[in-house]
Amino acid sequence: MSTPDRVDYFVIGAGSGGVRSGRIAASHGAKVIVAEDFRIGGTCVIRGCVPKKLYVYASRFADEFADAAGFGWTVGATSFDWPDLVRAKEGEITRLSGLYRQNLEKAGASFVESRVRVDGPNAVVTADGRRIEAEHILVATGGRPTMHPDIPGLEHAITSNEIFDLKVFPRRLVVVGAGYIGLEFASAFARLGADVTVMFRGDQILSGFDDDMRDGLADALREAGITLLPRTLPQALTRSDGCVEVLMPDGSTLVADQVLMATGRAPNTRNLGLAEAGVALDDHGAVKVDAFSHSSVASIHAVGDVTDRVNLTPVAVREGHALADTLFGGRPTSVDHEHIASAVFCTPEIGSLGLTERQARERYDVVDVFKAGFRPLKATLSGRVEKVVFKLVVDGVTDRVLGVHILGPEAGEMIQMIAVAVRMGATKRDFDATMAVHPTMAEEIVTLRTRSARHVRTVSQGIGINDALHDSARARQRTGMAGA
Repeated sequence: MSTPDRVDYFVIGAGSGGVRSGRIAASHGAKVIVAEDFRIGGTCVIRGCVPKKLYVYASRFADEFADAAGFGWTVGATSFDWPDLVRAKEGEITRLSGLYRQNLEKAGASFVESRVRVDGPNAVVTADGRRIEAEHILVATGGRPTMHPDIPGLEHAITSNEIFDLKVFPRRLVVVGAGYIGLEFASAFARLGADVTVMFRGDQILSGFDDDMRDGLADALREAGITLLPRTLPQALTRSDGCVEVLMPDGSTLVADQVLMATGRAPNTRNLGLAEAGVALDDHGAVKVDAFSHSSVASIHAVGDVTDRVNLTPVAVREGHALADTLFGGRPTSVDHEHIASAVFCTPEIGSLGLTERQARERYDVVDVFKAGFRPLKATLSGRVEKVVFKLVVDGVTDRVLGVHILGPEAGEMIQMIAVAVRMGATKRDFDATMAVHPTMAEEIVTLRTRSARHVRTVSQGIGINDALHDSARARQRTGMAGA
């Protein structure tokens, strides 16, 4: 199919956000071109969410084989073949990438396999020099891994882009960075048989998550044999005899087969011509946008990780859809970035929604915390050392649930369901009034009755605890909850 020289909508980037936006715009009758210089599907499908989750699934079979004996099963000798997993993964992401392209074509959008540069507010130029005019341009180019710039020898390290397709399984893996990306790979590769060390700048893993979840996951990772080195970063990397030598702060050397740098990501805006077109970027290169994903140039828009708002695939999809409805569907639509659930697919998983306990204490006068930790039923026969933690963070004035945090198997699945209720403004009473499903782990979320902590914020103008409680009582009366 030949592509036109003028369109209504030119989408740069065929990841989840760009493909959804292009497809919806085409369904509204817009003439659409979507451009991509790598593979359709973006980070999520090609080198992110999907292949990562497949590798997580692969890693968990080690536990299943070990646990089977406690339930009367005899499992023979097992072995793991890394090239087989890589081939299977590649087959699946190729299939998904093909479906993305099919859906674009079915919607009537054209596709261009090319890197593209913005050429003013209403035109783009492809790699072969072709200029295409567009009434609207969408930048949906996502993000890219970044490496710590002050470490000599970074050329000997890999990023999350390369780790999926290593020719040889790394028996010794060093992960630099303890965010969710680094920890997910650390957890998966440890269960696949690697000796894993995680080093990171802070005092604890997973900055920004609830402290109880962070502590619980750190304990579980150590139980799985992973070495955690807080307040530690490599001083230099050198390649020797096919291995990477990591110079430690104390002068010692750690030898690894691979070093994974998982120290962050940056928006993909380099060499796109955005600044030259007048598009405002922040200090990290992210496109500045308003609530409707419009940039500082009226005809240029951006969604997904390139805006550095909430860097999650479903958010990019929702933003892209909303923008297409706004521009071509006659329905101006903004996206609510509150109440977004997220998951960390380590083993065990973390499901997180809303405010952490620490965040709630900073923003609300009275915060009630309900928490429970227990051993899951399955572990009673398997003998596995495993702990599940459920935590509710509640506004002590209105009884509204502010945050839900879960550490344990299938936490990601549970937090998705809970997100609906919390977004609708559910209170702790609503949770208490919901009948439990027994025996499940999820029933704990509606059976938490004993408050584990209450935090009352004192105001800097000299208001003490009693005054704060009095103010909270008055606020409770205003919300119709006096005496609750």
